[in-house]
Amino acid sequence: MKIDRLLGILVILLQRDKVTAPELAERFEVSRRTINRDIEDLCMAGIPICAKQGVNGGISIMEGYKIDSTILTTRDMQGILAGLRSLDSVNGDSYYSKLMEKLQPGSSDYVSGRESILIDLSSWHKDTLAPKIELIQTAIEERHLITFTYYSPRGEEARSIEAYYLIFKWASWYVWGWCRSRQDYRMFKLNRMERLSVSTESYERRDVVMPELADDKLYPGVIKVKALFTQEMQWRLIEDFGLDCYKKQEDGRLLFTADYSDQESFLYWLLTFGDQAELLEPCELRLKMEQIIHNMSCIYDGKNGGKKNGKTTEQS
Repeated sequence: MKIDRLLGILVILLQRDKVTAPELAERFEVSRRTINRDIEDLCMAGIPICAKQGVNGGISIMEGYKIDSTILTTRDMQGILAGLRSLDSVNGDSYYSKLMEKLQPGSSDYVSGRESILIDLSSWHKDTLAPKIELIQTAIEERHLITFTYYSPRGEEARSIEAYYLIFKWASWYVWGWCRSRQDYRMFKLNRMERLSVSTESYERRDVVMPELADDKLYPGVIKVKALFTQEMQWRLIEDFGLDCYKKQEDGRLLFTADYSDQESFLYWLLTFGDQAELLEPCELRLKMEQIIHNMSCIYDGKNGGKKNGKTTEQS
């Protein structure tokens, strides 16, 4: 990826007094012409790079701009490597770990098995996820529209967006961009995107800001809910919302209170507890839950082993 290569070149230039274009081309496995273009891009980004021709020539950063590489301790480098390795867990290869070795001479000390932080960002959709991420990264770099079919609670819909950010949040991957059909910024979950492709149509980059990813910004809590859970479900409540989300009652049950932004998502979450939870408020949501349970009962009535009118049905 170009952005990775630019970062790698910059780090090498910060660490060394001088380096030649052929050295960089060999290290990053690209042509010398590509390296020259990369140097031009770094200059345009405001990095004061000097290039001298001749026997003792080479590429360097203007004196006074360098930082002391010892500012990065072993712990710092291990933290950086943990982050890079986490990206490898998505791609299923060791690209970023190898990049780390290229950036830091002697970095084998940091990949010797003494790591204390391991991050795995992969998912059950790993085989389909990695190609999507790579395709979207390419589209972002080249500023080409991406088109796809998106599946949401509203149904199936074709979308075309100007992609700006790949985001990992809530244990899933998303892409943030300007949606042509909605004429606004939207975030799409990669696992719901199918028939993804990069269009030949390019776009001018907008003056886009980093998306606001705080939960209370994306999903403001407008529904105040109360529910009772059995003691056996304490671990689930703590895992999802923490210790402060409930109060223990005299009968041992746990009174859960929270602010939710979406009725459907809350009801689906509550249903995963089966008969270990009872929704108390709001009343209209409790009525919806009763209807859902009734509909589920109707589905299972008359099935093999099910009950109908209080009697067990038999297969004839």
